[in-house]
Amino acid sequence: MLKRGTMNIFMATSEMEPFARTGSFADLMLALPQELQRAGHQVSVAIPFYRCIRENKDFKIKPSKVQITVPMGNQTRTAEVFETRAPNGVQILLIRRDEYFDRSAIYGTDGKDYQDNAERFIFFTKCVIELAKRLDPVPEILHAHDWQTALLPLLVKAQNAPFATALSIHNLAYQGNFWSYDFDLTNLGGEWFSVKGAEFFGSMNCLKAGIVQADVIIVPTEHYAQDIQTKEFGCGLEEVLRENAGKLHGIPDGIDYSVWNPASDKLLSATFDASKLKGKTVCREALLKKFNLAPNPTGPVLTILSRLIESKGLDILLPIIDRLLAADVRLVVIGQGNARYETALKTLLKKHRQKMAWEKDCDESLTRLLLGGGDILLVPSRFEPGGETAMTALKYGNLLVARASGGIHQIVQDYDVSSGVGNGFVFYDCTSEAFLDAIRRASQVFADKASWQTLATNAMQADFSWANSAKLHERIYGRIAKK
Repeated sequence: MLKRGTMNIFMATSEMEPFARTGSFADLMLALPQELQRAGHQVSVAIPFYRCIRENKDFKIKPSKVQITVPMGNQTRTAEVFETRAPNGVQILLIRRDEYFDRSAIYGTDGKDYQDNAERFIFFTKCVIELAKRLDPVPEILHAHDWQTALLPLLVKAQNAPFATALSIHNLAYQGNFWSYDFDLTNLGGEWFSVKGAEFFGSMNCLKAGIVQADVIIVPTEHYAQDIQTKEFGCGLEEVLRENAGKLHGIPDGIDYSVWNPASDKLLSATFDASKLKGKTVCREALLKKFNLAPNPTGPVLTILSRLIESKGLDILLPIIDRLLAADVRLVVIGQGNARYETALKTLLKKHRQKMAWEKDCDESLTRLLLGGGDILLVPSRFEPGGETAMTALKYGNLLVARASGGIHQIVQDYDVSSGVGNGFVFYDCTSEAFLDAIRRASQVFADKASWQTLATNAMQADFSWANSAKLHERIYGRIAKK
């Protein structure tokens, strides 16, 4: 029996640390349920039972003996449900159907999505709602995350199921847009392939369906909530978002400092904190050695941890790399994406073998090495919804040169040399020249060790913990919970 004032919350996600990860979204899905559970709520999370989970012997997984059968067009499909616990104790329910989830990657390979992603995640979402009906106690809140589970509010409404629904949009650019014939897999009537449902310019748009039918929509910041209602940042959904602005809320994401803390991080070559930065130098040397880069540069070690796509600003970065590396700096890039950008990086690597490195694949150890060993993280994004990587980088003394967009406004304050106030370097125009100017400003401060020490201390002492975010989620849940 739950105590008075607490809620039963069931979340659905395609990623969660440490089970399945392609980016910082997975960290969020570990931290938020934990904070809500600490507040006394009962929280469970459903994720697909991917191959990477099944093959990891560190996870203690047991069958639940629950099977779920759902219609998929003119056929039926059955899933087995398994159970485990996240490192923080949150209950994890794994939806297993190997036909859909026993694959080498989560969404696709070789830069291309799996052709049946619509079917895979419609199936997963249907299983989530059927599983929610069987949980004891029955959840009050179903919380969907991103397009992969965004049909959940639509299914709840169509079935008149007894749940309040929340939809979090972590990146509006990814919408789950598929051809109209895939809608048949939902087994919903034609009235739901319409303005009030999944239809969007003749296609099925999963995220649009969730926006229209969710009781509440959550995005990473209030600034981003305003941005995405404009043509520039709305990714085509700006009118839909304006029509549903009354249920749109910006809640800042956070960082779990019990997980991301350079003072206790066992995966670093040496630990450090804001008062003792000697270990940062050791990590810097380890990063350069890892990639066989020339040691002891007089300038900063520049880092990038990002998908290689236009929205992340690769088009304004690539033209200035030659000029950047004319100075005694190093550049380490981790990420994969658009083939055009990958080809350009390969060409640049041949010209700058001692100064530049690029790694497509990234695991947790390499992420921490990059954050701990880098001096400056470059974030030239056209839009940056939440900025979890940026928050984490600041804690690791990896200062930001970032374009002022989305969540960056609430994370990075431009450094004022005269007052010593600020924690990074901000630029506004989305051009290569503005970006290069900001990097040069940062490099000038880096050359002044006393000023850089002040800046690093400011950055590492910033507090982006999850506690406040969880309270805001609680407040919104309380408003929509069906009593």
